[in-house]
Amino acid sequence: MQAGPQMEIPEQIREMAERNVEQARAAYNQFLDMARQVQELVNKSSGTMAESVAEIQARALRFAEENAEAGFEFASELARAKDLKEYLEIQSRHSQKQMDIYARQAEELGRMLSELAQKSQNKR
Repeated sequence: MQAGPQMEIPEQIREMAERNVEQARAAYNQFLDMARQVQELVNKSSGTMAESVAEIQARALRFAEENAEAGFEFASELARAKDLKEYLEIQSRHSQKQMDIYARQAEELGRMLSELAQKSQNKR
C-alpha cells in the first residue's frame, strides 16, 4: 500500500506557528505567575485579608478552568480542519484570542492584587 503524497509545510508558516505558540505560552506563563502570587498570599493571610485573597484565588481558578476549556475547544477545531490552510487559520486565531484573554486575566489579577496590597498597607 502506497502512502499518498506528502505535503511539506513551508518554513515561513512553521515559523509563524512557532511564534504564535511562543507568544501564547509567554502570556499564559504571566497568568500563572499571578496565580502563584495569589496562592502565596492565601498562605500568609488571615481575617479580612483572607476574604480578599479567597476572592482572588476563586477568580484565578475560574480563569484556569476557562483556559483549559479553550484548549479543548482548540484541539477539537484542529481535529476538524479540512486542510493545512484551515489548520493554520485555526491555530493563528486561537493563539491571538488566547493572548488577549491571558493579558486581560493577568491585568484583572494584577488589579486585585494591587487593591489587596493597598488594603494591607492601610491596616498597618
